[in-house]
Amino acid sequence: MRRRVFVILLGGAAAWPLSASAQPRGRNPVIGYLIPANPEPVFGYFKEGLQKLGYVEGRNIQIEFRSAEGKSERLAGLAAELVRLNVDILVAAQTPAITAAKQATSQIPIVMAGAGDPVGTGLIASLARPGGNITGTSSTTAEVGGKLLELIREVLPSAKRVAVLVNAADPFGKPFLEQLQTAARTIKLEISPTMIRKTSELSAAFPDMVKRRTDVVIIQPSLPRKAAAELSLKHHLPAVAPTGAFPDEGGLMSYSATVSDVHRETAVYVDKILKGAKPADLPVQQPTKFELVVNLKTAKALGITVPQSILVRSDRVIE
Repeated sequence: MRRRVFVILLGGAAAWPLSASAQPRGRNPVIGYLIPANPEPVFGYFKEGLQKLGYVEGRNIQIEFRSAEGKSERLAGLAAELVRLNVDILVAAQTPAITAAKQATSQIPIVMAGAGDPVGTGLIASLARPGGNITGTSSTTAEVGGKLLELIREVLPSAKRVAVLVNAADPFGKPFLEQLQTAARTIKLEISPTMIRKTSELSAAFPDMVKRRTDVVIIQPSLPRKAAAELSLKHHLPAVAPTGAFPDEGGLMSYSATVSDVHRETAVYVDKILKGAKPADLPVQQPTKFELVVNLKTAKALGITVPQSILVRSDRVIE
């Protein structure tokens, strides 16, 4: 697998207030961190990025962490709570959390961590000049959908029907599905979407997909990945996702932007804004490094022989 590095687009920018009110002298900056679910390891990568820049939680910076624990309906309330705390910067991971943050404040700087198609979902005006109070990193998840389908064809050459579990509460769900449908026509695969409106619907979705003779399922990253991985094994249905953490949670395979890089680079935006940069003038950063991860333990449990051509190109193989 060819490795590429992030292109750093950050440049100089005009001054920006740290929050809706001036930061009191002597107070450590307070960073709000909002995520739909699955806080580890991405939160850890973010803190590593901060530490590299000289920020140590409890010493010269404070972090208010909030997770919706897989319940998207809680995000709006959690975002509003962080705004009431008057955090200096609000970091939001994944599109549902970013959307909730945007709805909660137009004053506090918002740093996106791994947004999916932030222009298409209306979060920002453009990648080069996002405008407003939002900037950060994009995960380009929709764009890697075609590559993921190619890998499915290589690992499971007889596959015909691919189910896609789409998070109905995630604005990114539409472009995510559209990209997969476009790519599937070229690869001669049938895409069968299932909209998930509540986490509780995951359990019923898997036996239904089995009845429809589904060969493999793609999981949208903002859905509870660990639960999806466990259900896929229970129902003997191969599951893949465009997020590097999925095989660590029991999924068969992933192809995605390198998760650690995306979330460590988010810390760079926090640092620049704390030093006076204006979010509207900080270009959104797109990843140029991607990784293929395969879980051989899961493959064995599913009776799948992963081709050597895949293994030699993998960035990580979980055994």
